Amino acid sequence: MKSDNVKTGIDRAPHRSLFYALGMTEEELSRPLIAVVSAKSEIVPGHLHLDKVAQAAKDGIRMAGGTPFEFPAIGVCDGIAMGHEGMRYSLPSRELIADSVESMVKAHAFDGMVLVPNCDKAVPGMLMAAARVNIPAIVISGGPMLSGRVNGVKTSLSSLFEAVGAHAGGSMDDAGLLEYERRACPGCGSCSGMYTANSMNCLTESLGMGLPGNGTIPAVHAARVALAKRAGMQIMRAVEQDIKPRDILNETAFLNALAVDMALGCSTNSMLHLPAIAHECGVAIDLASVNAVSEKTPNLCHLAPAGHHYIEELNEAGGVSAVMAELSKAGLLRDNKTIDGMLLNRVKKAKATGDCIRSIEDPYSKTGGIAVLFGNLAENGCVVKRAAVAPEMMRHSGPARVFDSEEQAYAAIMGGEINRGDVVVIRYEGPRGGPGMREMLAPTSALCGMGLDKDVALITDGRFSGASRGAAIGHVSPEAAAGGLIAHVREGDTIRIDIDRYSLTLDVPKEELNRRLTGARPKAPERNTGGWLARYARMVTSADKGAVLE
Repeated sequence: MKSDNVKTGIDRAPHRSLFYALGMTEEELSRPLIAVVSAKSEIVPGHLHLDKVAQAAKDGIRMAGGTPFEFPAIGVCDGIAMGHEGMRYSLPSRELIADSVESMVKAHAFDGMVLVPNCDKAVPGMLMAAARVNIPAIVISGGPMLSGRVNGVKTSLSSLFEAVGAHAGGSMDDAGLLEYERRACPGCGSCSGMYTANSMNCLTESLGMGLPGNGTIPAVHAARVALAKRAGMQIMRAVEQDIKPRDILNETAFLNALAVDMALGCSTNSMLHLPAIAHECGVAIDLASVNAVSEKTPNLCHLAPAGHHYIEELNEAGGVSAVMAELSKAGLLRDNKTIDGMLLNRVKKAKATGDCIRSIEDPYSKTGGIAVLFGNLAENGCVVKRAAVAPEMMRHSGPARVFDSEEQAYAAIMGGEINRGDVVVIRYEGPRGGPGMREMLAPTSALCGMGLDKDVALITDGRFSGASRGAAIGHVSPEAAAGGLIAHVREGDTIRIDIDRYSLTLDVPKEELNRRLTGARPKAPERNTGGWLARYARMVTSADKGAVLE
C-alpha cells in the first residue's frame, strides 16, 4: 500500500506518532488510508451540504474496512461571481483545486480517494487531480438543486437572470422580479438546469468515475446520502483491485462522454473541461473531432435553459443510464471499464420513462447539442450550445457591435443600444486577455429577457454560462490577446454565422483584412491584474486546448 510510506517500519515511528496525535488507533492505521476531499463551504449553495455527503462517504469507507481522512478543497460560486471581477477567478480556480488535491494526496501517501465536489470547477479540477496522482479514486457529487416555483411554473437561476432583462425592458415590474429573486433557488445543490456543474456531474458518470445517479439524484434526497455510502464502499473495492483513474479514463471514455454530452445538451464549458481532464490522461481531444461525434449523435434532452425540463425530471426519467441506454441502441457507445465494472452493464436494465428523455428514434434533432464552428474569425474553433439556439438563428448575418469588455457590452444592451440583427462581439475576455475567461450570463440573459435572443447573436473569446441560451458563441480561438482576428473586428463589419455548416466568418474583403493584420496591432484594454491572475495569464493556453497551464 502507498500508505506504508508513512506508517510502516521502525523509521516511520515519528510518522505514526503524528497519526496517534489525531486520535488514530493501531487498528485504523493497519487499514488502507483513504482521502475524502470535500468542497464543503458556507458561501456556495451547491457545497453547503457536502459535509453530510462526505460523512456518508466516510461511513461507507469504514464499513468496507478503510480509514478515511477528510480535507477541504476550495470552490467558487459562479452565480455569485458573475458580472464582476470575481468571475476572473472562476476558471483559474480549477487549476488551484487540481494542484491542491495533488499536493495533499501525494504528501500524505493515501491509498485511494473519494472526491466530493459539486459545482463548476470543483468537478473537473478534482478529476484532473485524480488523473495526475493515479491512485484509486471515485467521485460522489453533492447533487442538483430542486427547481424553484414562480406562479406554479418551475424555474431556476437562469430564469432570474432573464427576469432582470425583462425588468430592464419594461415587461416585468419590481414585484415580479422580487418573486423570482425569492423563489428561483429553493435550497442547496448545484443549480437545477443543465448548466456546467450538472453537465460535469452527469459526464462523470459517462466517464465511469462516478456511480449511476451521481449526476442526477437531487441534493436533498436520502438517495444521495445512500449513494455516498456506496461510493465509500466502492472505493475500497477499487483499492483492493487496484483500479486507477487512467485505467478508466482512456480515449474510449472521452468519446463516450462526448456522445452523452451531445445527447444531453450539456454546457459549452464541457468543451473546456473534457479536454483539460483528457490532457492529464495523455489523451488529446481535437475540437474538430467533436463535430464528428455531434454529427452522428442525436440530441435527446432539452433541459433548462434549452427547454422546460430540470435535472430532477431527468433523474425521475431514468437518469444518465437511461440516456446511455438509448444511445447504445444505435451503437453510439463503446464498452469501457468503470469504477464499478463495465459501462454497458449499467445500461442493460435502464429504461427511459416520461417525456424528459426522447427515444433514439424520435430525438429533438439528429445532431448533438454542441457544435464547434471554424472560419477566419475562429481558425482554431469556437463553441455554441446548438440545442439552445432558436431555429431562426442557426444562420445569421449582421453588423458587428464591438466591445472590449463584458461591462461595455452589458451597458449597451441594458441601455437599449443593441438592435435586432446585430452581432455583439465581446473581446479581450479570453483565458489570457481577461484574464480568466469570464463566464458571461448577464449579457445573454439580458437579451433573452428583452426578447432579442431570436434576433441578436453574441460572439466572444470569453465564455458563456451553461445557463445561457440563444446564439451565444464562445471560446473564439485564437483570442484577441493572442492576436486572433477577433481583435481586428471593427464596428459595422458583417459577420456570418452558419451553425449547421459549422462556420463563423468575418465577411470583409481580403485586401482590407490584410491591411488590418499587417498594420498596427489594436491596443488591448489595460487590466489592473496582479497576484495569482498575473501568473495565470502568463501560463494559460488557449480555449481550444482546454485553457490548461503550461
